[in-house]
Amino acid sequence: MTIGNQFPTEAPPSHECEYDTSACAHVANQAEGLSAMRIVIAIENNHNAMITEALLHRSGFRNTQVATSGDELFSELEDSLQHQREPVDLILVSSTLADIKWQQTCERINQHKAWRDTPVILIASDPEWLESTTKVAFNSNITDVIYTPLRPAHFTPHIYSALLLKKERIIRAINARELESELAERKGIDARLQYVLNHDNLTGLYSRRRLVTALESAIIHCRRAFQKIALLHIDIDQFKVINDLEGHQAGDQLLVNIANLLRGCIDDEKLLARISADEYSVLIQNSTQQEALEFAEVIRHAIKSFSFEVNDRAYNIGVSIGISVIMPNEKITASVMLSRANQACFVAKKYGRNMIHLYDDMDEEVHLLQDEAYWAPKIKNALTNNRFCLMFQPVINLGTNQIDYYEALIRMHDENNEIISPEVFIPVAERIGLIHDIDNWVIKQAIYVLQQLPDDKSHISLNINLSSHVFHDPGLFQWINNCLNETNVDANRITFEITETAAIANHEQTREMIIKIRELGCKFALDDFGVGFNSFSYLKQFPVDYLKIDGSFITNLLNDPIDQTLVKSMVEISKTLGKKTVAEFVESEEILEMIKSYGIDHAQGYFIGKPDSAFEGIETVSFCPYPETTHN
Repeated sequence: MTIGNQFPTEAPPSHECEYDTSACAHVANQAEGLSAMRIVIAIENNHNAMITEALLHRSGFRNTQVATSGDELFSELEDSLQHQREPVDLILVSSTLADIKWQQTCERINQHKAWRDTPVILIASDPEWLESTTKVAFNSNITDVIYTPLRPAHFTPHIYSALLLKKERIIRAINARELESELAERKGIDARLQYVLNHDNLTGLYSRRRLVTALESAIIHCRRAFQKIALLHIDIDQFKVINDLEGHQAGDQLLVNIANLLRGCIDDEKLLARISADEYSVLIQNSTQQEALEFAEVIRHAIKSFSFEVNDRAYNIGVSIGISVIMPNEKITASVMLSRANQACFVAKKYGRNMIHLYDDMDEEVHLLQDEAYWAPKIKNALTNNRFCLMFQPVINLGTNQIDYYEALIRMHDENNEIISPEVFIPVAERIGLIHDIDNWVIKQAIYVLQQLPDDKSHISLNINLSSHVFHDPGLFQWINNCLNETNVDANRITFEITETAAIANHEQTREMIIKIRELGCKFALDDFGVGFNSFSYLKQFPVDYLKIDGSFITNLLNDPIDQTLVKSMVEISKTLGKKTVAEFVESEEILEMIKSYGIDHAQGYFIGKPDSAFEGIETVSFCPYPETTHN
């Protein structure tokens, strides 16, 4: 008996069974674990259901269940969901179910989220079905169609294919859930990362990055709404002292306490951020200069009233506050506004700390900072790429009217090969800590110049200028000694010049270093002599060979009786101390004759000769690259 005369009523021939068994075994080896998957057979005829189930069992699929109607099929599916039973992995539906059409069955399965991925195979009994309803079937979510009579050679591969599809869908669903979980986790990580980027880890305040973003938005809004905004830069005075004395843990606690104190001073219209170790910023929307100053005073007073106690010691804290206010018509960037507030804070600290200062373009300290920002990279570039050079100015002996020696003067070439005067870059180099490198370059370069001169010029000597910071360099003596040993230049051909003000400021340290260097054979000259008359008392013991009278006394010597008197007294003091004198800024024959009459020993100035890269008919070049290792 068959369904529609097409279900088999007896087993197929034995040779077909052998073929089917081997084919099924091969498929089973390729799809391990499929045999345990659950299959529901929806066929109203029990006999036909038993034949279909027998074919499944024969192929190794024993986890089967029969439903004799559509209602029974959906009852089983719902029961599996409600009682969390083993899910249905494959549904076999007869096209001849009496109580519900197979199209409706498939559509209902497809509409349920939990059943949608379950493959559905339609067992069709009408030989003409293929021609008339193929498109309808697959639009109804049919996975596959098997035609009766059911033959194992064709039936079993369809089953395996459908179960493999279900397994793939299961894996896909698992991967989708894992991906959703990973995406959710990643979103959580991104959120935490954004929090870390936008907040300070120690205090929980906004970070510098978040402040810059808010400041950029505020500047745009300021222009559109024609409003002013203010930025406060708050620096804790003497934080490093507390941090070093009490330890980093105490320092961190102080920073947290200050942050909490500042929180209590701001409202929703202000943004508070910690922008560096001991520096905070407050952005104020729609604020005038006066309002910003008043708010800064509130902060200063609050912190001044605060006492930080640690290890039974109490510290009173102060802050320096710089304020930058942007007008609606100003076209500046967030970085410029931050820089202005920082510069204003620098001025406040320089004025004595625990002060408030409003940024002003005319502040001298601001110009110094701007000079540093401009010249610092140029000086570093000059050191790295050997852009320094020496010029040589002659000094004559007034007794013989012959050139006695030359003074080596440093110059710098910029990127356009323009020569830069030392008055421009030396003060910056002193402030940013590069002056020792320049001193070392000058010393080595000048000594190498002497080494390269021919033997008939071995009488030529050089004066080498040293900065006011040079005697803070503990490696200075060894550096000079090494340069002399490397070149075999006679130390008597070298005179080092130091300024009078520098010598007085570090009298003992300078005196000890000069004594050591003079033991090598070098001589010393005291430059700018006469600027500080309180230094005369030091000269008795100060071991220098020359006193260079400052040019300010020589320039108006012809017309200024006071300068004449002062110069005469300097010459008299020098002779008494046994030191030779040099007059700078000699720019006319009249001045030359006058200083001769005063008994000055040497003269230097534009009338004698201007600085030049050549001297004694010899064109000098950079004989040595700047050394990679310096002694600082």
